[in-house]
Amino acid sequence: RASGRSHVAPGEIVSSKVDLAMFHDSSGPRRLKPMLEELGAQIWDKDRIVLVMDHYVPEQDDDSRKIVRIARDWAAEQKLPHVYDSIGICHVVLPQKGHIRPGMFCVGGDSHSPTGGAFGAYMFGIGSTEMLGVVVTGEIWVRVPMTLRMWWDGKLSPGVTAKDMMLHMVGRFGMNGGDYQAVEFCGPAVQALSMQERMTMSNMSAEMGAQAGLIAPDATTRDWLLGTGVPAEAIDLEHWHTDDDVDESVAKTFRFDAASLAPQVAAPHSPANTKPVGEFTEVSVQAAYVGACTGAKLDDLRAAASVLKGHRVAQGVRLMVAPASLQDQQAAQAEGVLGVLLDAGAELLPTACGACSGYGGSIPDGANVVATTARNFKGRMGSATAQVYLASPYTVAASALRGRITDPREVLA
Repeated sequence: RASGRSHVAPGEIVSSKVDLAMFHDSSGPRRLKPMLEELGAQIWDKDRIVLVMDHYVPEQDDDSRKIVRIARDWAAEQKLPHVYDSIGICHVVLPQKGHIRPGMFCVGGDSHSPTGGAFGAYMFGIGSTEMLGVVVTGEIWVRVPMTLRMWWDGKLSPGVTAKDMMLHMVGRFGMNGGDYQAVEFCGPAVQALSMQERMTMSNMSAEMGAQAGLIAPDATTRDWLLGTGVPAEAIDLEHWHTDDDVDESVAKTFRFDAASLAPQVAAPHSPANTKPVGEFTEVSVQAAYVGACTGAKLDDLRAAASVLKGHRVAQGVRLMVAPASLQDQQAAQAEGVLGVLLDAGAELLPTACGACSGYGGSIPDGANVVATTARNFKGRMGSATAQVYLASPYTVAASALRGRITDPREVLA
């Protein structure tokens, strides 16, 4: 549809019209503004642009103040209609504000832009130079991908999440296993996931090296979008599914059993260093972080609270909670979820990318950190000497409670 053709085949290169382009304070105006001025070019369609301030807020030094000021001034100068300043992380704010719908072809100035695939949209991350081309022309070329289908049978056990599914797949295939193709998540266990859990899954398709992480839209998608104010007539569920008789040369299928999946943990310094949580129970932790677009949405906050309710984190452990959006933080507060976390000893951080992108200085040097983030590369969270372990919100909360990496099923039981 985006290429204006009735049929495309894997390997073809086609020029496609972009329905939506998103960028943030780090990837956007400070890079795009000077290039646009040099070209003397204009934005092709301001209504299709979304700007989110999430990486360098709240501003803590002169560099961050300069970066955010450039973004704010440029947004005002261009009279951009869709600007979200300091209300959460772009990948969560974008769908919460009703911008992502099934069948859209979208690009984002951030590597976790495949989050849009949870809604049946084709969305992927691009760099600033490619974004310049999109902003000026409204088009981008794309090599038509193969589809790699990750089919999950069965049902997840209590305390096991989409984050565990993704860590398991990244561990199995490696960070380049997606081969910059379209990865589709499907099967009964995927269909049973909530919308926010699906977002976690599509989000971390980036860690598999995929271009896009797709989940076919269904009633769960529709109900969630209706709740954000998207009109029913704008939600198309009919046309965005893989054909039942698809050929293996076009879509290759891999099968998994959700029922047998244990909570997963990725050891430093790669999301691909993944093993079941039982392999890490001797690892002490000094810091626990529930944050990022991957791990601090409302469902994630609820998961952490279900473990911590009525308890206090272990002595010597710093538990930090940075909700993924202001909307989710307010909902968590109204439900009593935030109160549970604070009563357990959590420190509330701003709704922003924060420590996930190495900003804010929250991660102690030399500490073992267990985090709900998507990446644990050396220095990624700001400290080059921290040892970062990735896990689900259940596992992070249980580990904060015990002071060592802990199987959350032990606590929940």
